[in-house]
Amino acid sequence: MTREEARKHAEDLVSRMTVEEMASQLRFDAPAIERLGIPAYNWWNEGLHGVARGGTATSFPQAIGMAAMFDDILLEEIAEAIATEARAKYNALSAEGDRDIYHGLTLWSPNINIFRDPRWGRGHETYGEDPYLTARLGCAFVRGLQGNGDSLKTAACAKHFAVHSGPESIRHSFNAKASPKDLEETYLPAFRALVQDAKVEAVMGAYNRTNGEPCCANPSLMKKLRGEWGFEGHFVSDCWAIRDFHESHHVTDLPIESVTKALKAGCDLNCGCTYQHIMNAYSQGLINQEDIFRSAVRLFTTRFLLGTLGECRSEYDAIPYTAIECRQHLELAHRAALESCVLLKNNGLLPLAPAPGSTIGVIGPNANSRAALIGNYHGTSSRYVTVLEGIQDLTEESCRILYSAGCDLFLDRVEPLAQEHDRLAEAVAVAKNSDLVILVLGLDETLEGEQGDTGNSSFSGDKETLLLPWPQRLLLKRVLDVGKPTVIVLMAGSAIDLGSDQEKADAILFSWYPGAGGGRAVAELLFGNASPSGKLPVTFYSNQALQELPAFTDYSMTGRTYRYYTGVPLYPFGYGLGYSRFRLISLSADSKCARVSVRNEGKQEADQVIELYLKDNRSPCSPPNPVLCGFRRIRLAAGAEAGFEIPLDADAFTVVDYEGRRIPGSGSWTLFAGFGAPDKRTEELTGEKSLSFCLDLS
Repeated sequence: MTREEARKHAEDLVSRMTVEEMASQLRFDAPAIERLGIPAYNWWNEGLHGVARGGTATSFPQAIGMAAMFDDILLEEIAEAIATEARAKYNALSAEGDRDIYHGLTLWSPNINIFRDPRWGRGHETYGEDPYLTARLGCAFVRGLQGNGDSLKTAACAKHFAVHSGPESIRHSFNAKASPKDLEETYLPAFRALVQDAKVEAVMGAYNRTNGEPCCANPSLMKKLRGEWGFEGHFVSDCWAIRDFHESHHVTDLPIESVTKALKAGCDLNCGCTYQHIMNAYSQGLINQEDIFRSAVRLFTTRFLLGTLGECRSEYDAIPYTAIECRQHLELAHRAALESCVLLKNNGLLPLAPAPGSTIGVIGPNANSRAALIGNYHGTSSRYVTVLEGIQDLTEESCRILYSAGCDLFLDRVEPLAQEHDRLAEAVAVAKNSDLVILVLGLDETLEGEQGDTGNSSFSGDKETLLLPWPQRLLLKRVLDVGKPTVIVLMAGSAIDLGSDQEKADAILFSWYPGAGGGRAVAELLFGNASPSGKLPVTFYSNQALQELPAFTDYSMTGRTYRYYTGVPLYPFGYGLGYSRFRLISLSADSKCARVSVRNEGKQEADQVIELYLKDNRSPCSPPNPVLCGFRRIRLAAGAEAGFEIPLDADAFTVVDYEGRRIPGSGSWTLFAGFGAPDKRTEELTGEKSLSFCLDLS
């Protein structure tokens, strides 16, 4: 069914409703209208990295981990699997009369906000700090969720529009101030791409204000969305964000004024309860029937496109319940976990090859933690494989495994009645009695996440420091002091600084939140069954660098992210090691495509990611550092050499001036190709220098 056909069906159906019935359909928990054959529908469902909060589903790595794959092809396959499972649930549960929250076909994903500050607790829901990477991955995810059939497989939602990335503690009252340049260059490109290129069906407004106006009723943002970009889908508020208009932002005084402001601006669907006041606003003449009719038509257009109303059936109705957690999806999740882990350091200890009969000590609060596998906005898995279990399964016939939690994730003791550091001596004993140690540290969704969902020190979800919690820092020091060969596995969704202990560790593997079965992938990478190939989608700063960064509340990009940061990062954007040595042989390009030759000079077949960066040599409007403009994940056998063509993003050859206009660049460009960003820190860490190619397009 085309959108035009769906819209006509919607107009006909809505025209037969009373005003009260139309108004009732603008709530996320839309009731049934039995006389018109309309079943109840709950619009709220989540699919960030698997169908969430609605029972059993395949658990994929958290979004930031999937960004580290630098693999839009695999990400689209993952989104297809998520949509399949959402359909399978909807088909089975609606047949039983279950139309509850988290069981629908409108998935409020992906989160394409820019992870501009490492303190933001929700950053691990995003695809990182780069607008191009975010746009490309976001488009792939939307295409996978929505499918290419006659009906929408599911309806994707780009959130949170726009200029939203913390602080969590003041998000309901905060005014994010962004310059025209930062808007066009950083905060809006991914949203524009998802609307224009991927045809995303829904957009969700953010809690905060942007440049003075609340995002769920922001005239300038709405003008861009529906006017300049031609968005034709529906707009949904973040949950209870419209209530913030009068309770927190104080741009209105009463709920009926908030309803009026939101509905007239183009917010069609209210996640929350404020739209229960629509009829009061209508009776007082603040809104008219056309305002309500317009939004209802947009919402029913989506429902018709999903093939869930009347005689308009969907080709996806036949997806069986048995598609959930099927072998194909579980293997897809495993492949994603393998691709997402980033090897930060290796002095040669990895891959592990312990002698038969060796003893391996597995230590740390995240070693046997299920919570550290899944991040936030997660579903329920029928089986979890922790890092400890993955190592045990892989080595059960050859090695002895000793285990100690070592400490609590952030409290000073594991057992409430015990003394402080009640697992520390045990951890030291394990280390002393082991031939090598795998120390599994980090965070989970209780320490970084959304406001209200977390128990960290500020009760907001945001981080106050880039250091590990104090009990883990003490554990790390004491275990390293034992002097055994030690691998650190960090499980988290954002930058962590290990301080001086960074130098003492033999190897560091960053696994993000790798999904319910992610422990198997981590073990396979540690023992060389596969080579790590993930790349950082965010800059890892040192904790001391927080003093250099702009204030958390400052939304100016100056001094932030790899494009504008002029300090020395701990680990740079785009960085990640592997077990096989790849070398770039040649680079050439024109304005549309780069041609790169690569040789695998190592001893094993492995994946690698070719990254392309572009720098305008003369324009004063260009960011100070080269900017990502293309990438491609490749796989080469040991000793193999191959050439690859990588399309260049058309916008890469433009710059944004200080009035927010995207204009042609100077015409003099330098293109860089490498396996990381073309900066000194990457060269220092990898021993490899990017190739460069000059382009004169004047």
